[in-house]
Amino acid sequence: MASIAPLSGIKVVDLTKLAPGPHCTMILGDLGADIIKVEEPGAPTGRRAEQAAAAGKTQRRGTGLGLHNALGRNKKSIGLNLKSGPGREIFLRMTQRADVVVEEFRPGVAKRLGIDYPMLSARNPRLVYCAVTGFGQTGPYRDYVGHDLNYIAQGGALSMIGRKDQPPTIPQNLLADYAGGGMHAAIGVLAALLARHQTGRGQYVDIAMLDGTMLLIAQALSNHFGKGWIPRRGATTLDGSAPYYNLYLTKDEKYITIGSVEPWFYANLCRALGAEEYIQDEYNSARFDEIKARFAEIFKTKTREEWWEILTRNDICVGRMLTLDELEHDPQIRARNMIVEVEAPTGEKVKQVGISVKLSETPGSIRSLAPRLGQHTDEILADLGYGQHDIERWRSEGAIR
Repeated sequence: MASIAPLSGIKVVDLTKLAPGPHCTMILGDLGADIIKVEEPGAPTGRRAEQAAAAGKTQRRGTGLGLHNALGRNKKSIGLNLKSGPGREIFLRMTQRADVVVEEFRPGVAKRLGIDYPMLSARNPRLVYCAVTGFGQTGPYRDYVGHDLNYIAQGGALSMIGRKDQPPTIPQNLLADYAGGGMHAAIGVLAALLARHQTGRGQYVDIAMLDGTMLLIAQALSNHFGKGWIPRRGATTLDGSAPYYNLYLTKDEKYITIGSVEPWFYANLCRALGAEEYIQDEYNSARFDEIKARFAEIFKTKTREEWWEILTRNDICVGRMLTLDELEHDPQIRARNMIVEVEAPTGEKVKQVGISVKLSETPGSIRSLAPRLGQHTDEILADLGYGQHDIERWRSEGAIR
């Protein structure tokens, strides 16, 4: 018997464009939700045109990387001009039948468009409305612009990332955009849907990437509040000061990572490296530089794969630093289906990241690849009860695509 997806029957209207929102709706789509991505029809104008020109893009590409863009999978696309009368009316009808709306406008924009939570919830009290922003809907910074780097700086995380006596390391846009924003938004939506099951009403979900970033450093903040501890980069056990939690260059100029924090794992490591004399110095920080230097010499004597074989056999916390082109060949990643191949309508085979949440009874799935802008406009409008004559007229007026 075919399994039922956990979010089967949940309809999500997706107004997002950048990383956090599409990541949230990708997660919901992977778990079975029906995602309708609302995209602006036509060529960019105004500030969007300036941004496109600055990025060297003369045409709007609704799905960025096309079929290969994992953030666009399991979604349908409708081209809709929300500033037009028909576009706004279509949107309102869509949200009357929806369970969730996800947007990442700057605070106040949705209200100016007439599609904010009070407006939509008056028509659909069961609607869950999730807004993802950098600083949230309240507070003195609510109207400030920013990106991932700004939020992790303001949230304290950036101060902790990097090597000793070096400037902070910029960790791509992983923390605020994807973890602090997208994943927290998905959690918020799921919690609100569960609450609706109990109360019968939807609610407003206010997600700030600043807030999400701070939750990611909860343990460090707890240590600070309890002990007054402020971590210095490269000076703590988990960020490079200790020889047993570090990375080392191997003979073939690749990296091996060691995470042998516990005494028994550290002892195993010293024995495997032929450096038993350091077993008693696990907590002797005065010798850390000496031990790291010695370990570095030893790791340069064999290749990364040779060390991987030796250390995994000896019950040692170890990992190879794989580059993206190596991931699909790793047997564990293959066994967990974290690189998958999906067939496009054209017959093209497209590789993407797999589904991280493994559910035994109601697993998620990749049912479709990223759509073209407006690919499903006619289908969606027909489902809403609009006739072909209206669809053709609105398309000619630029209200839809």
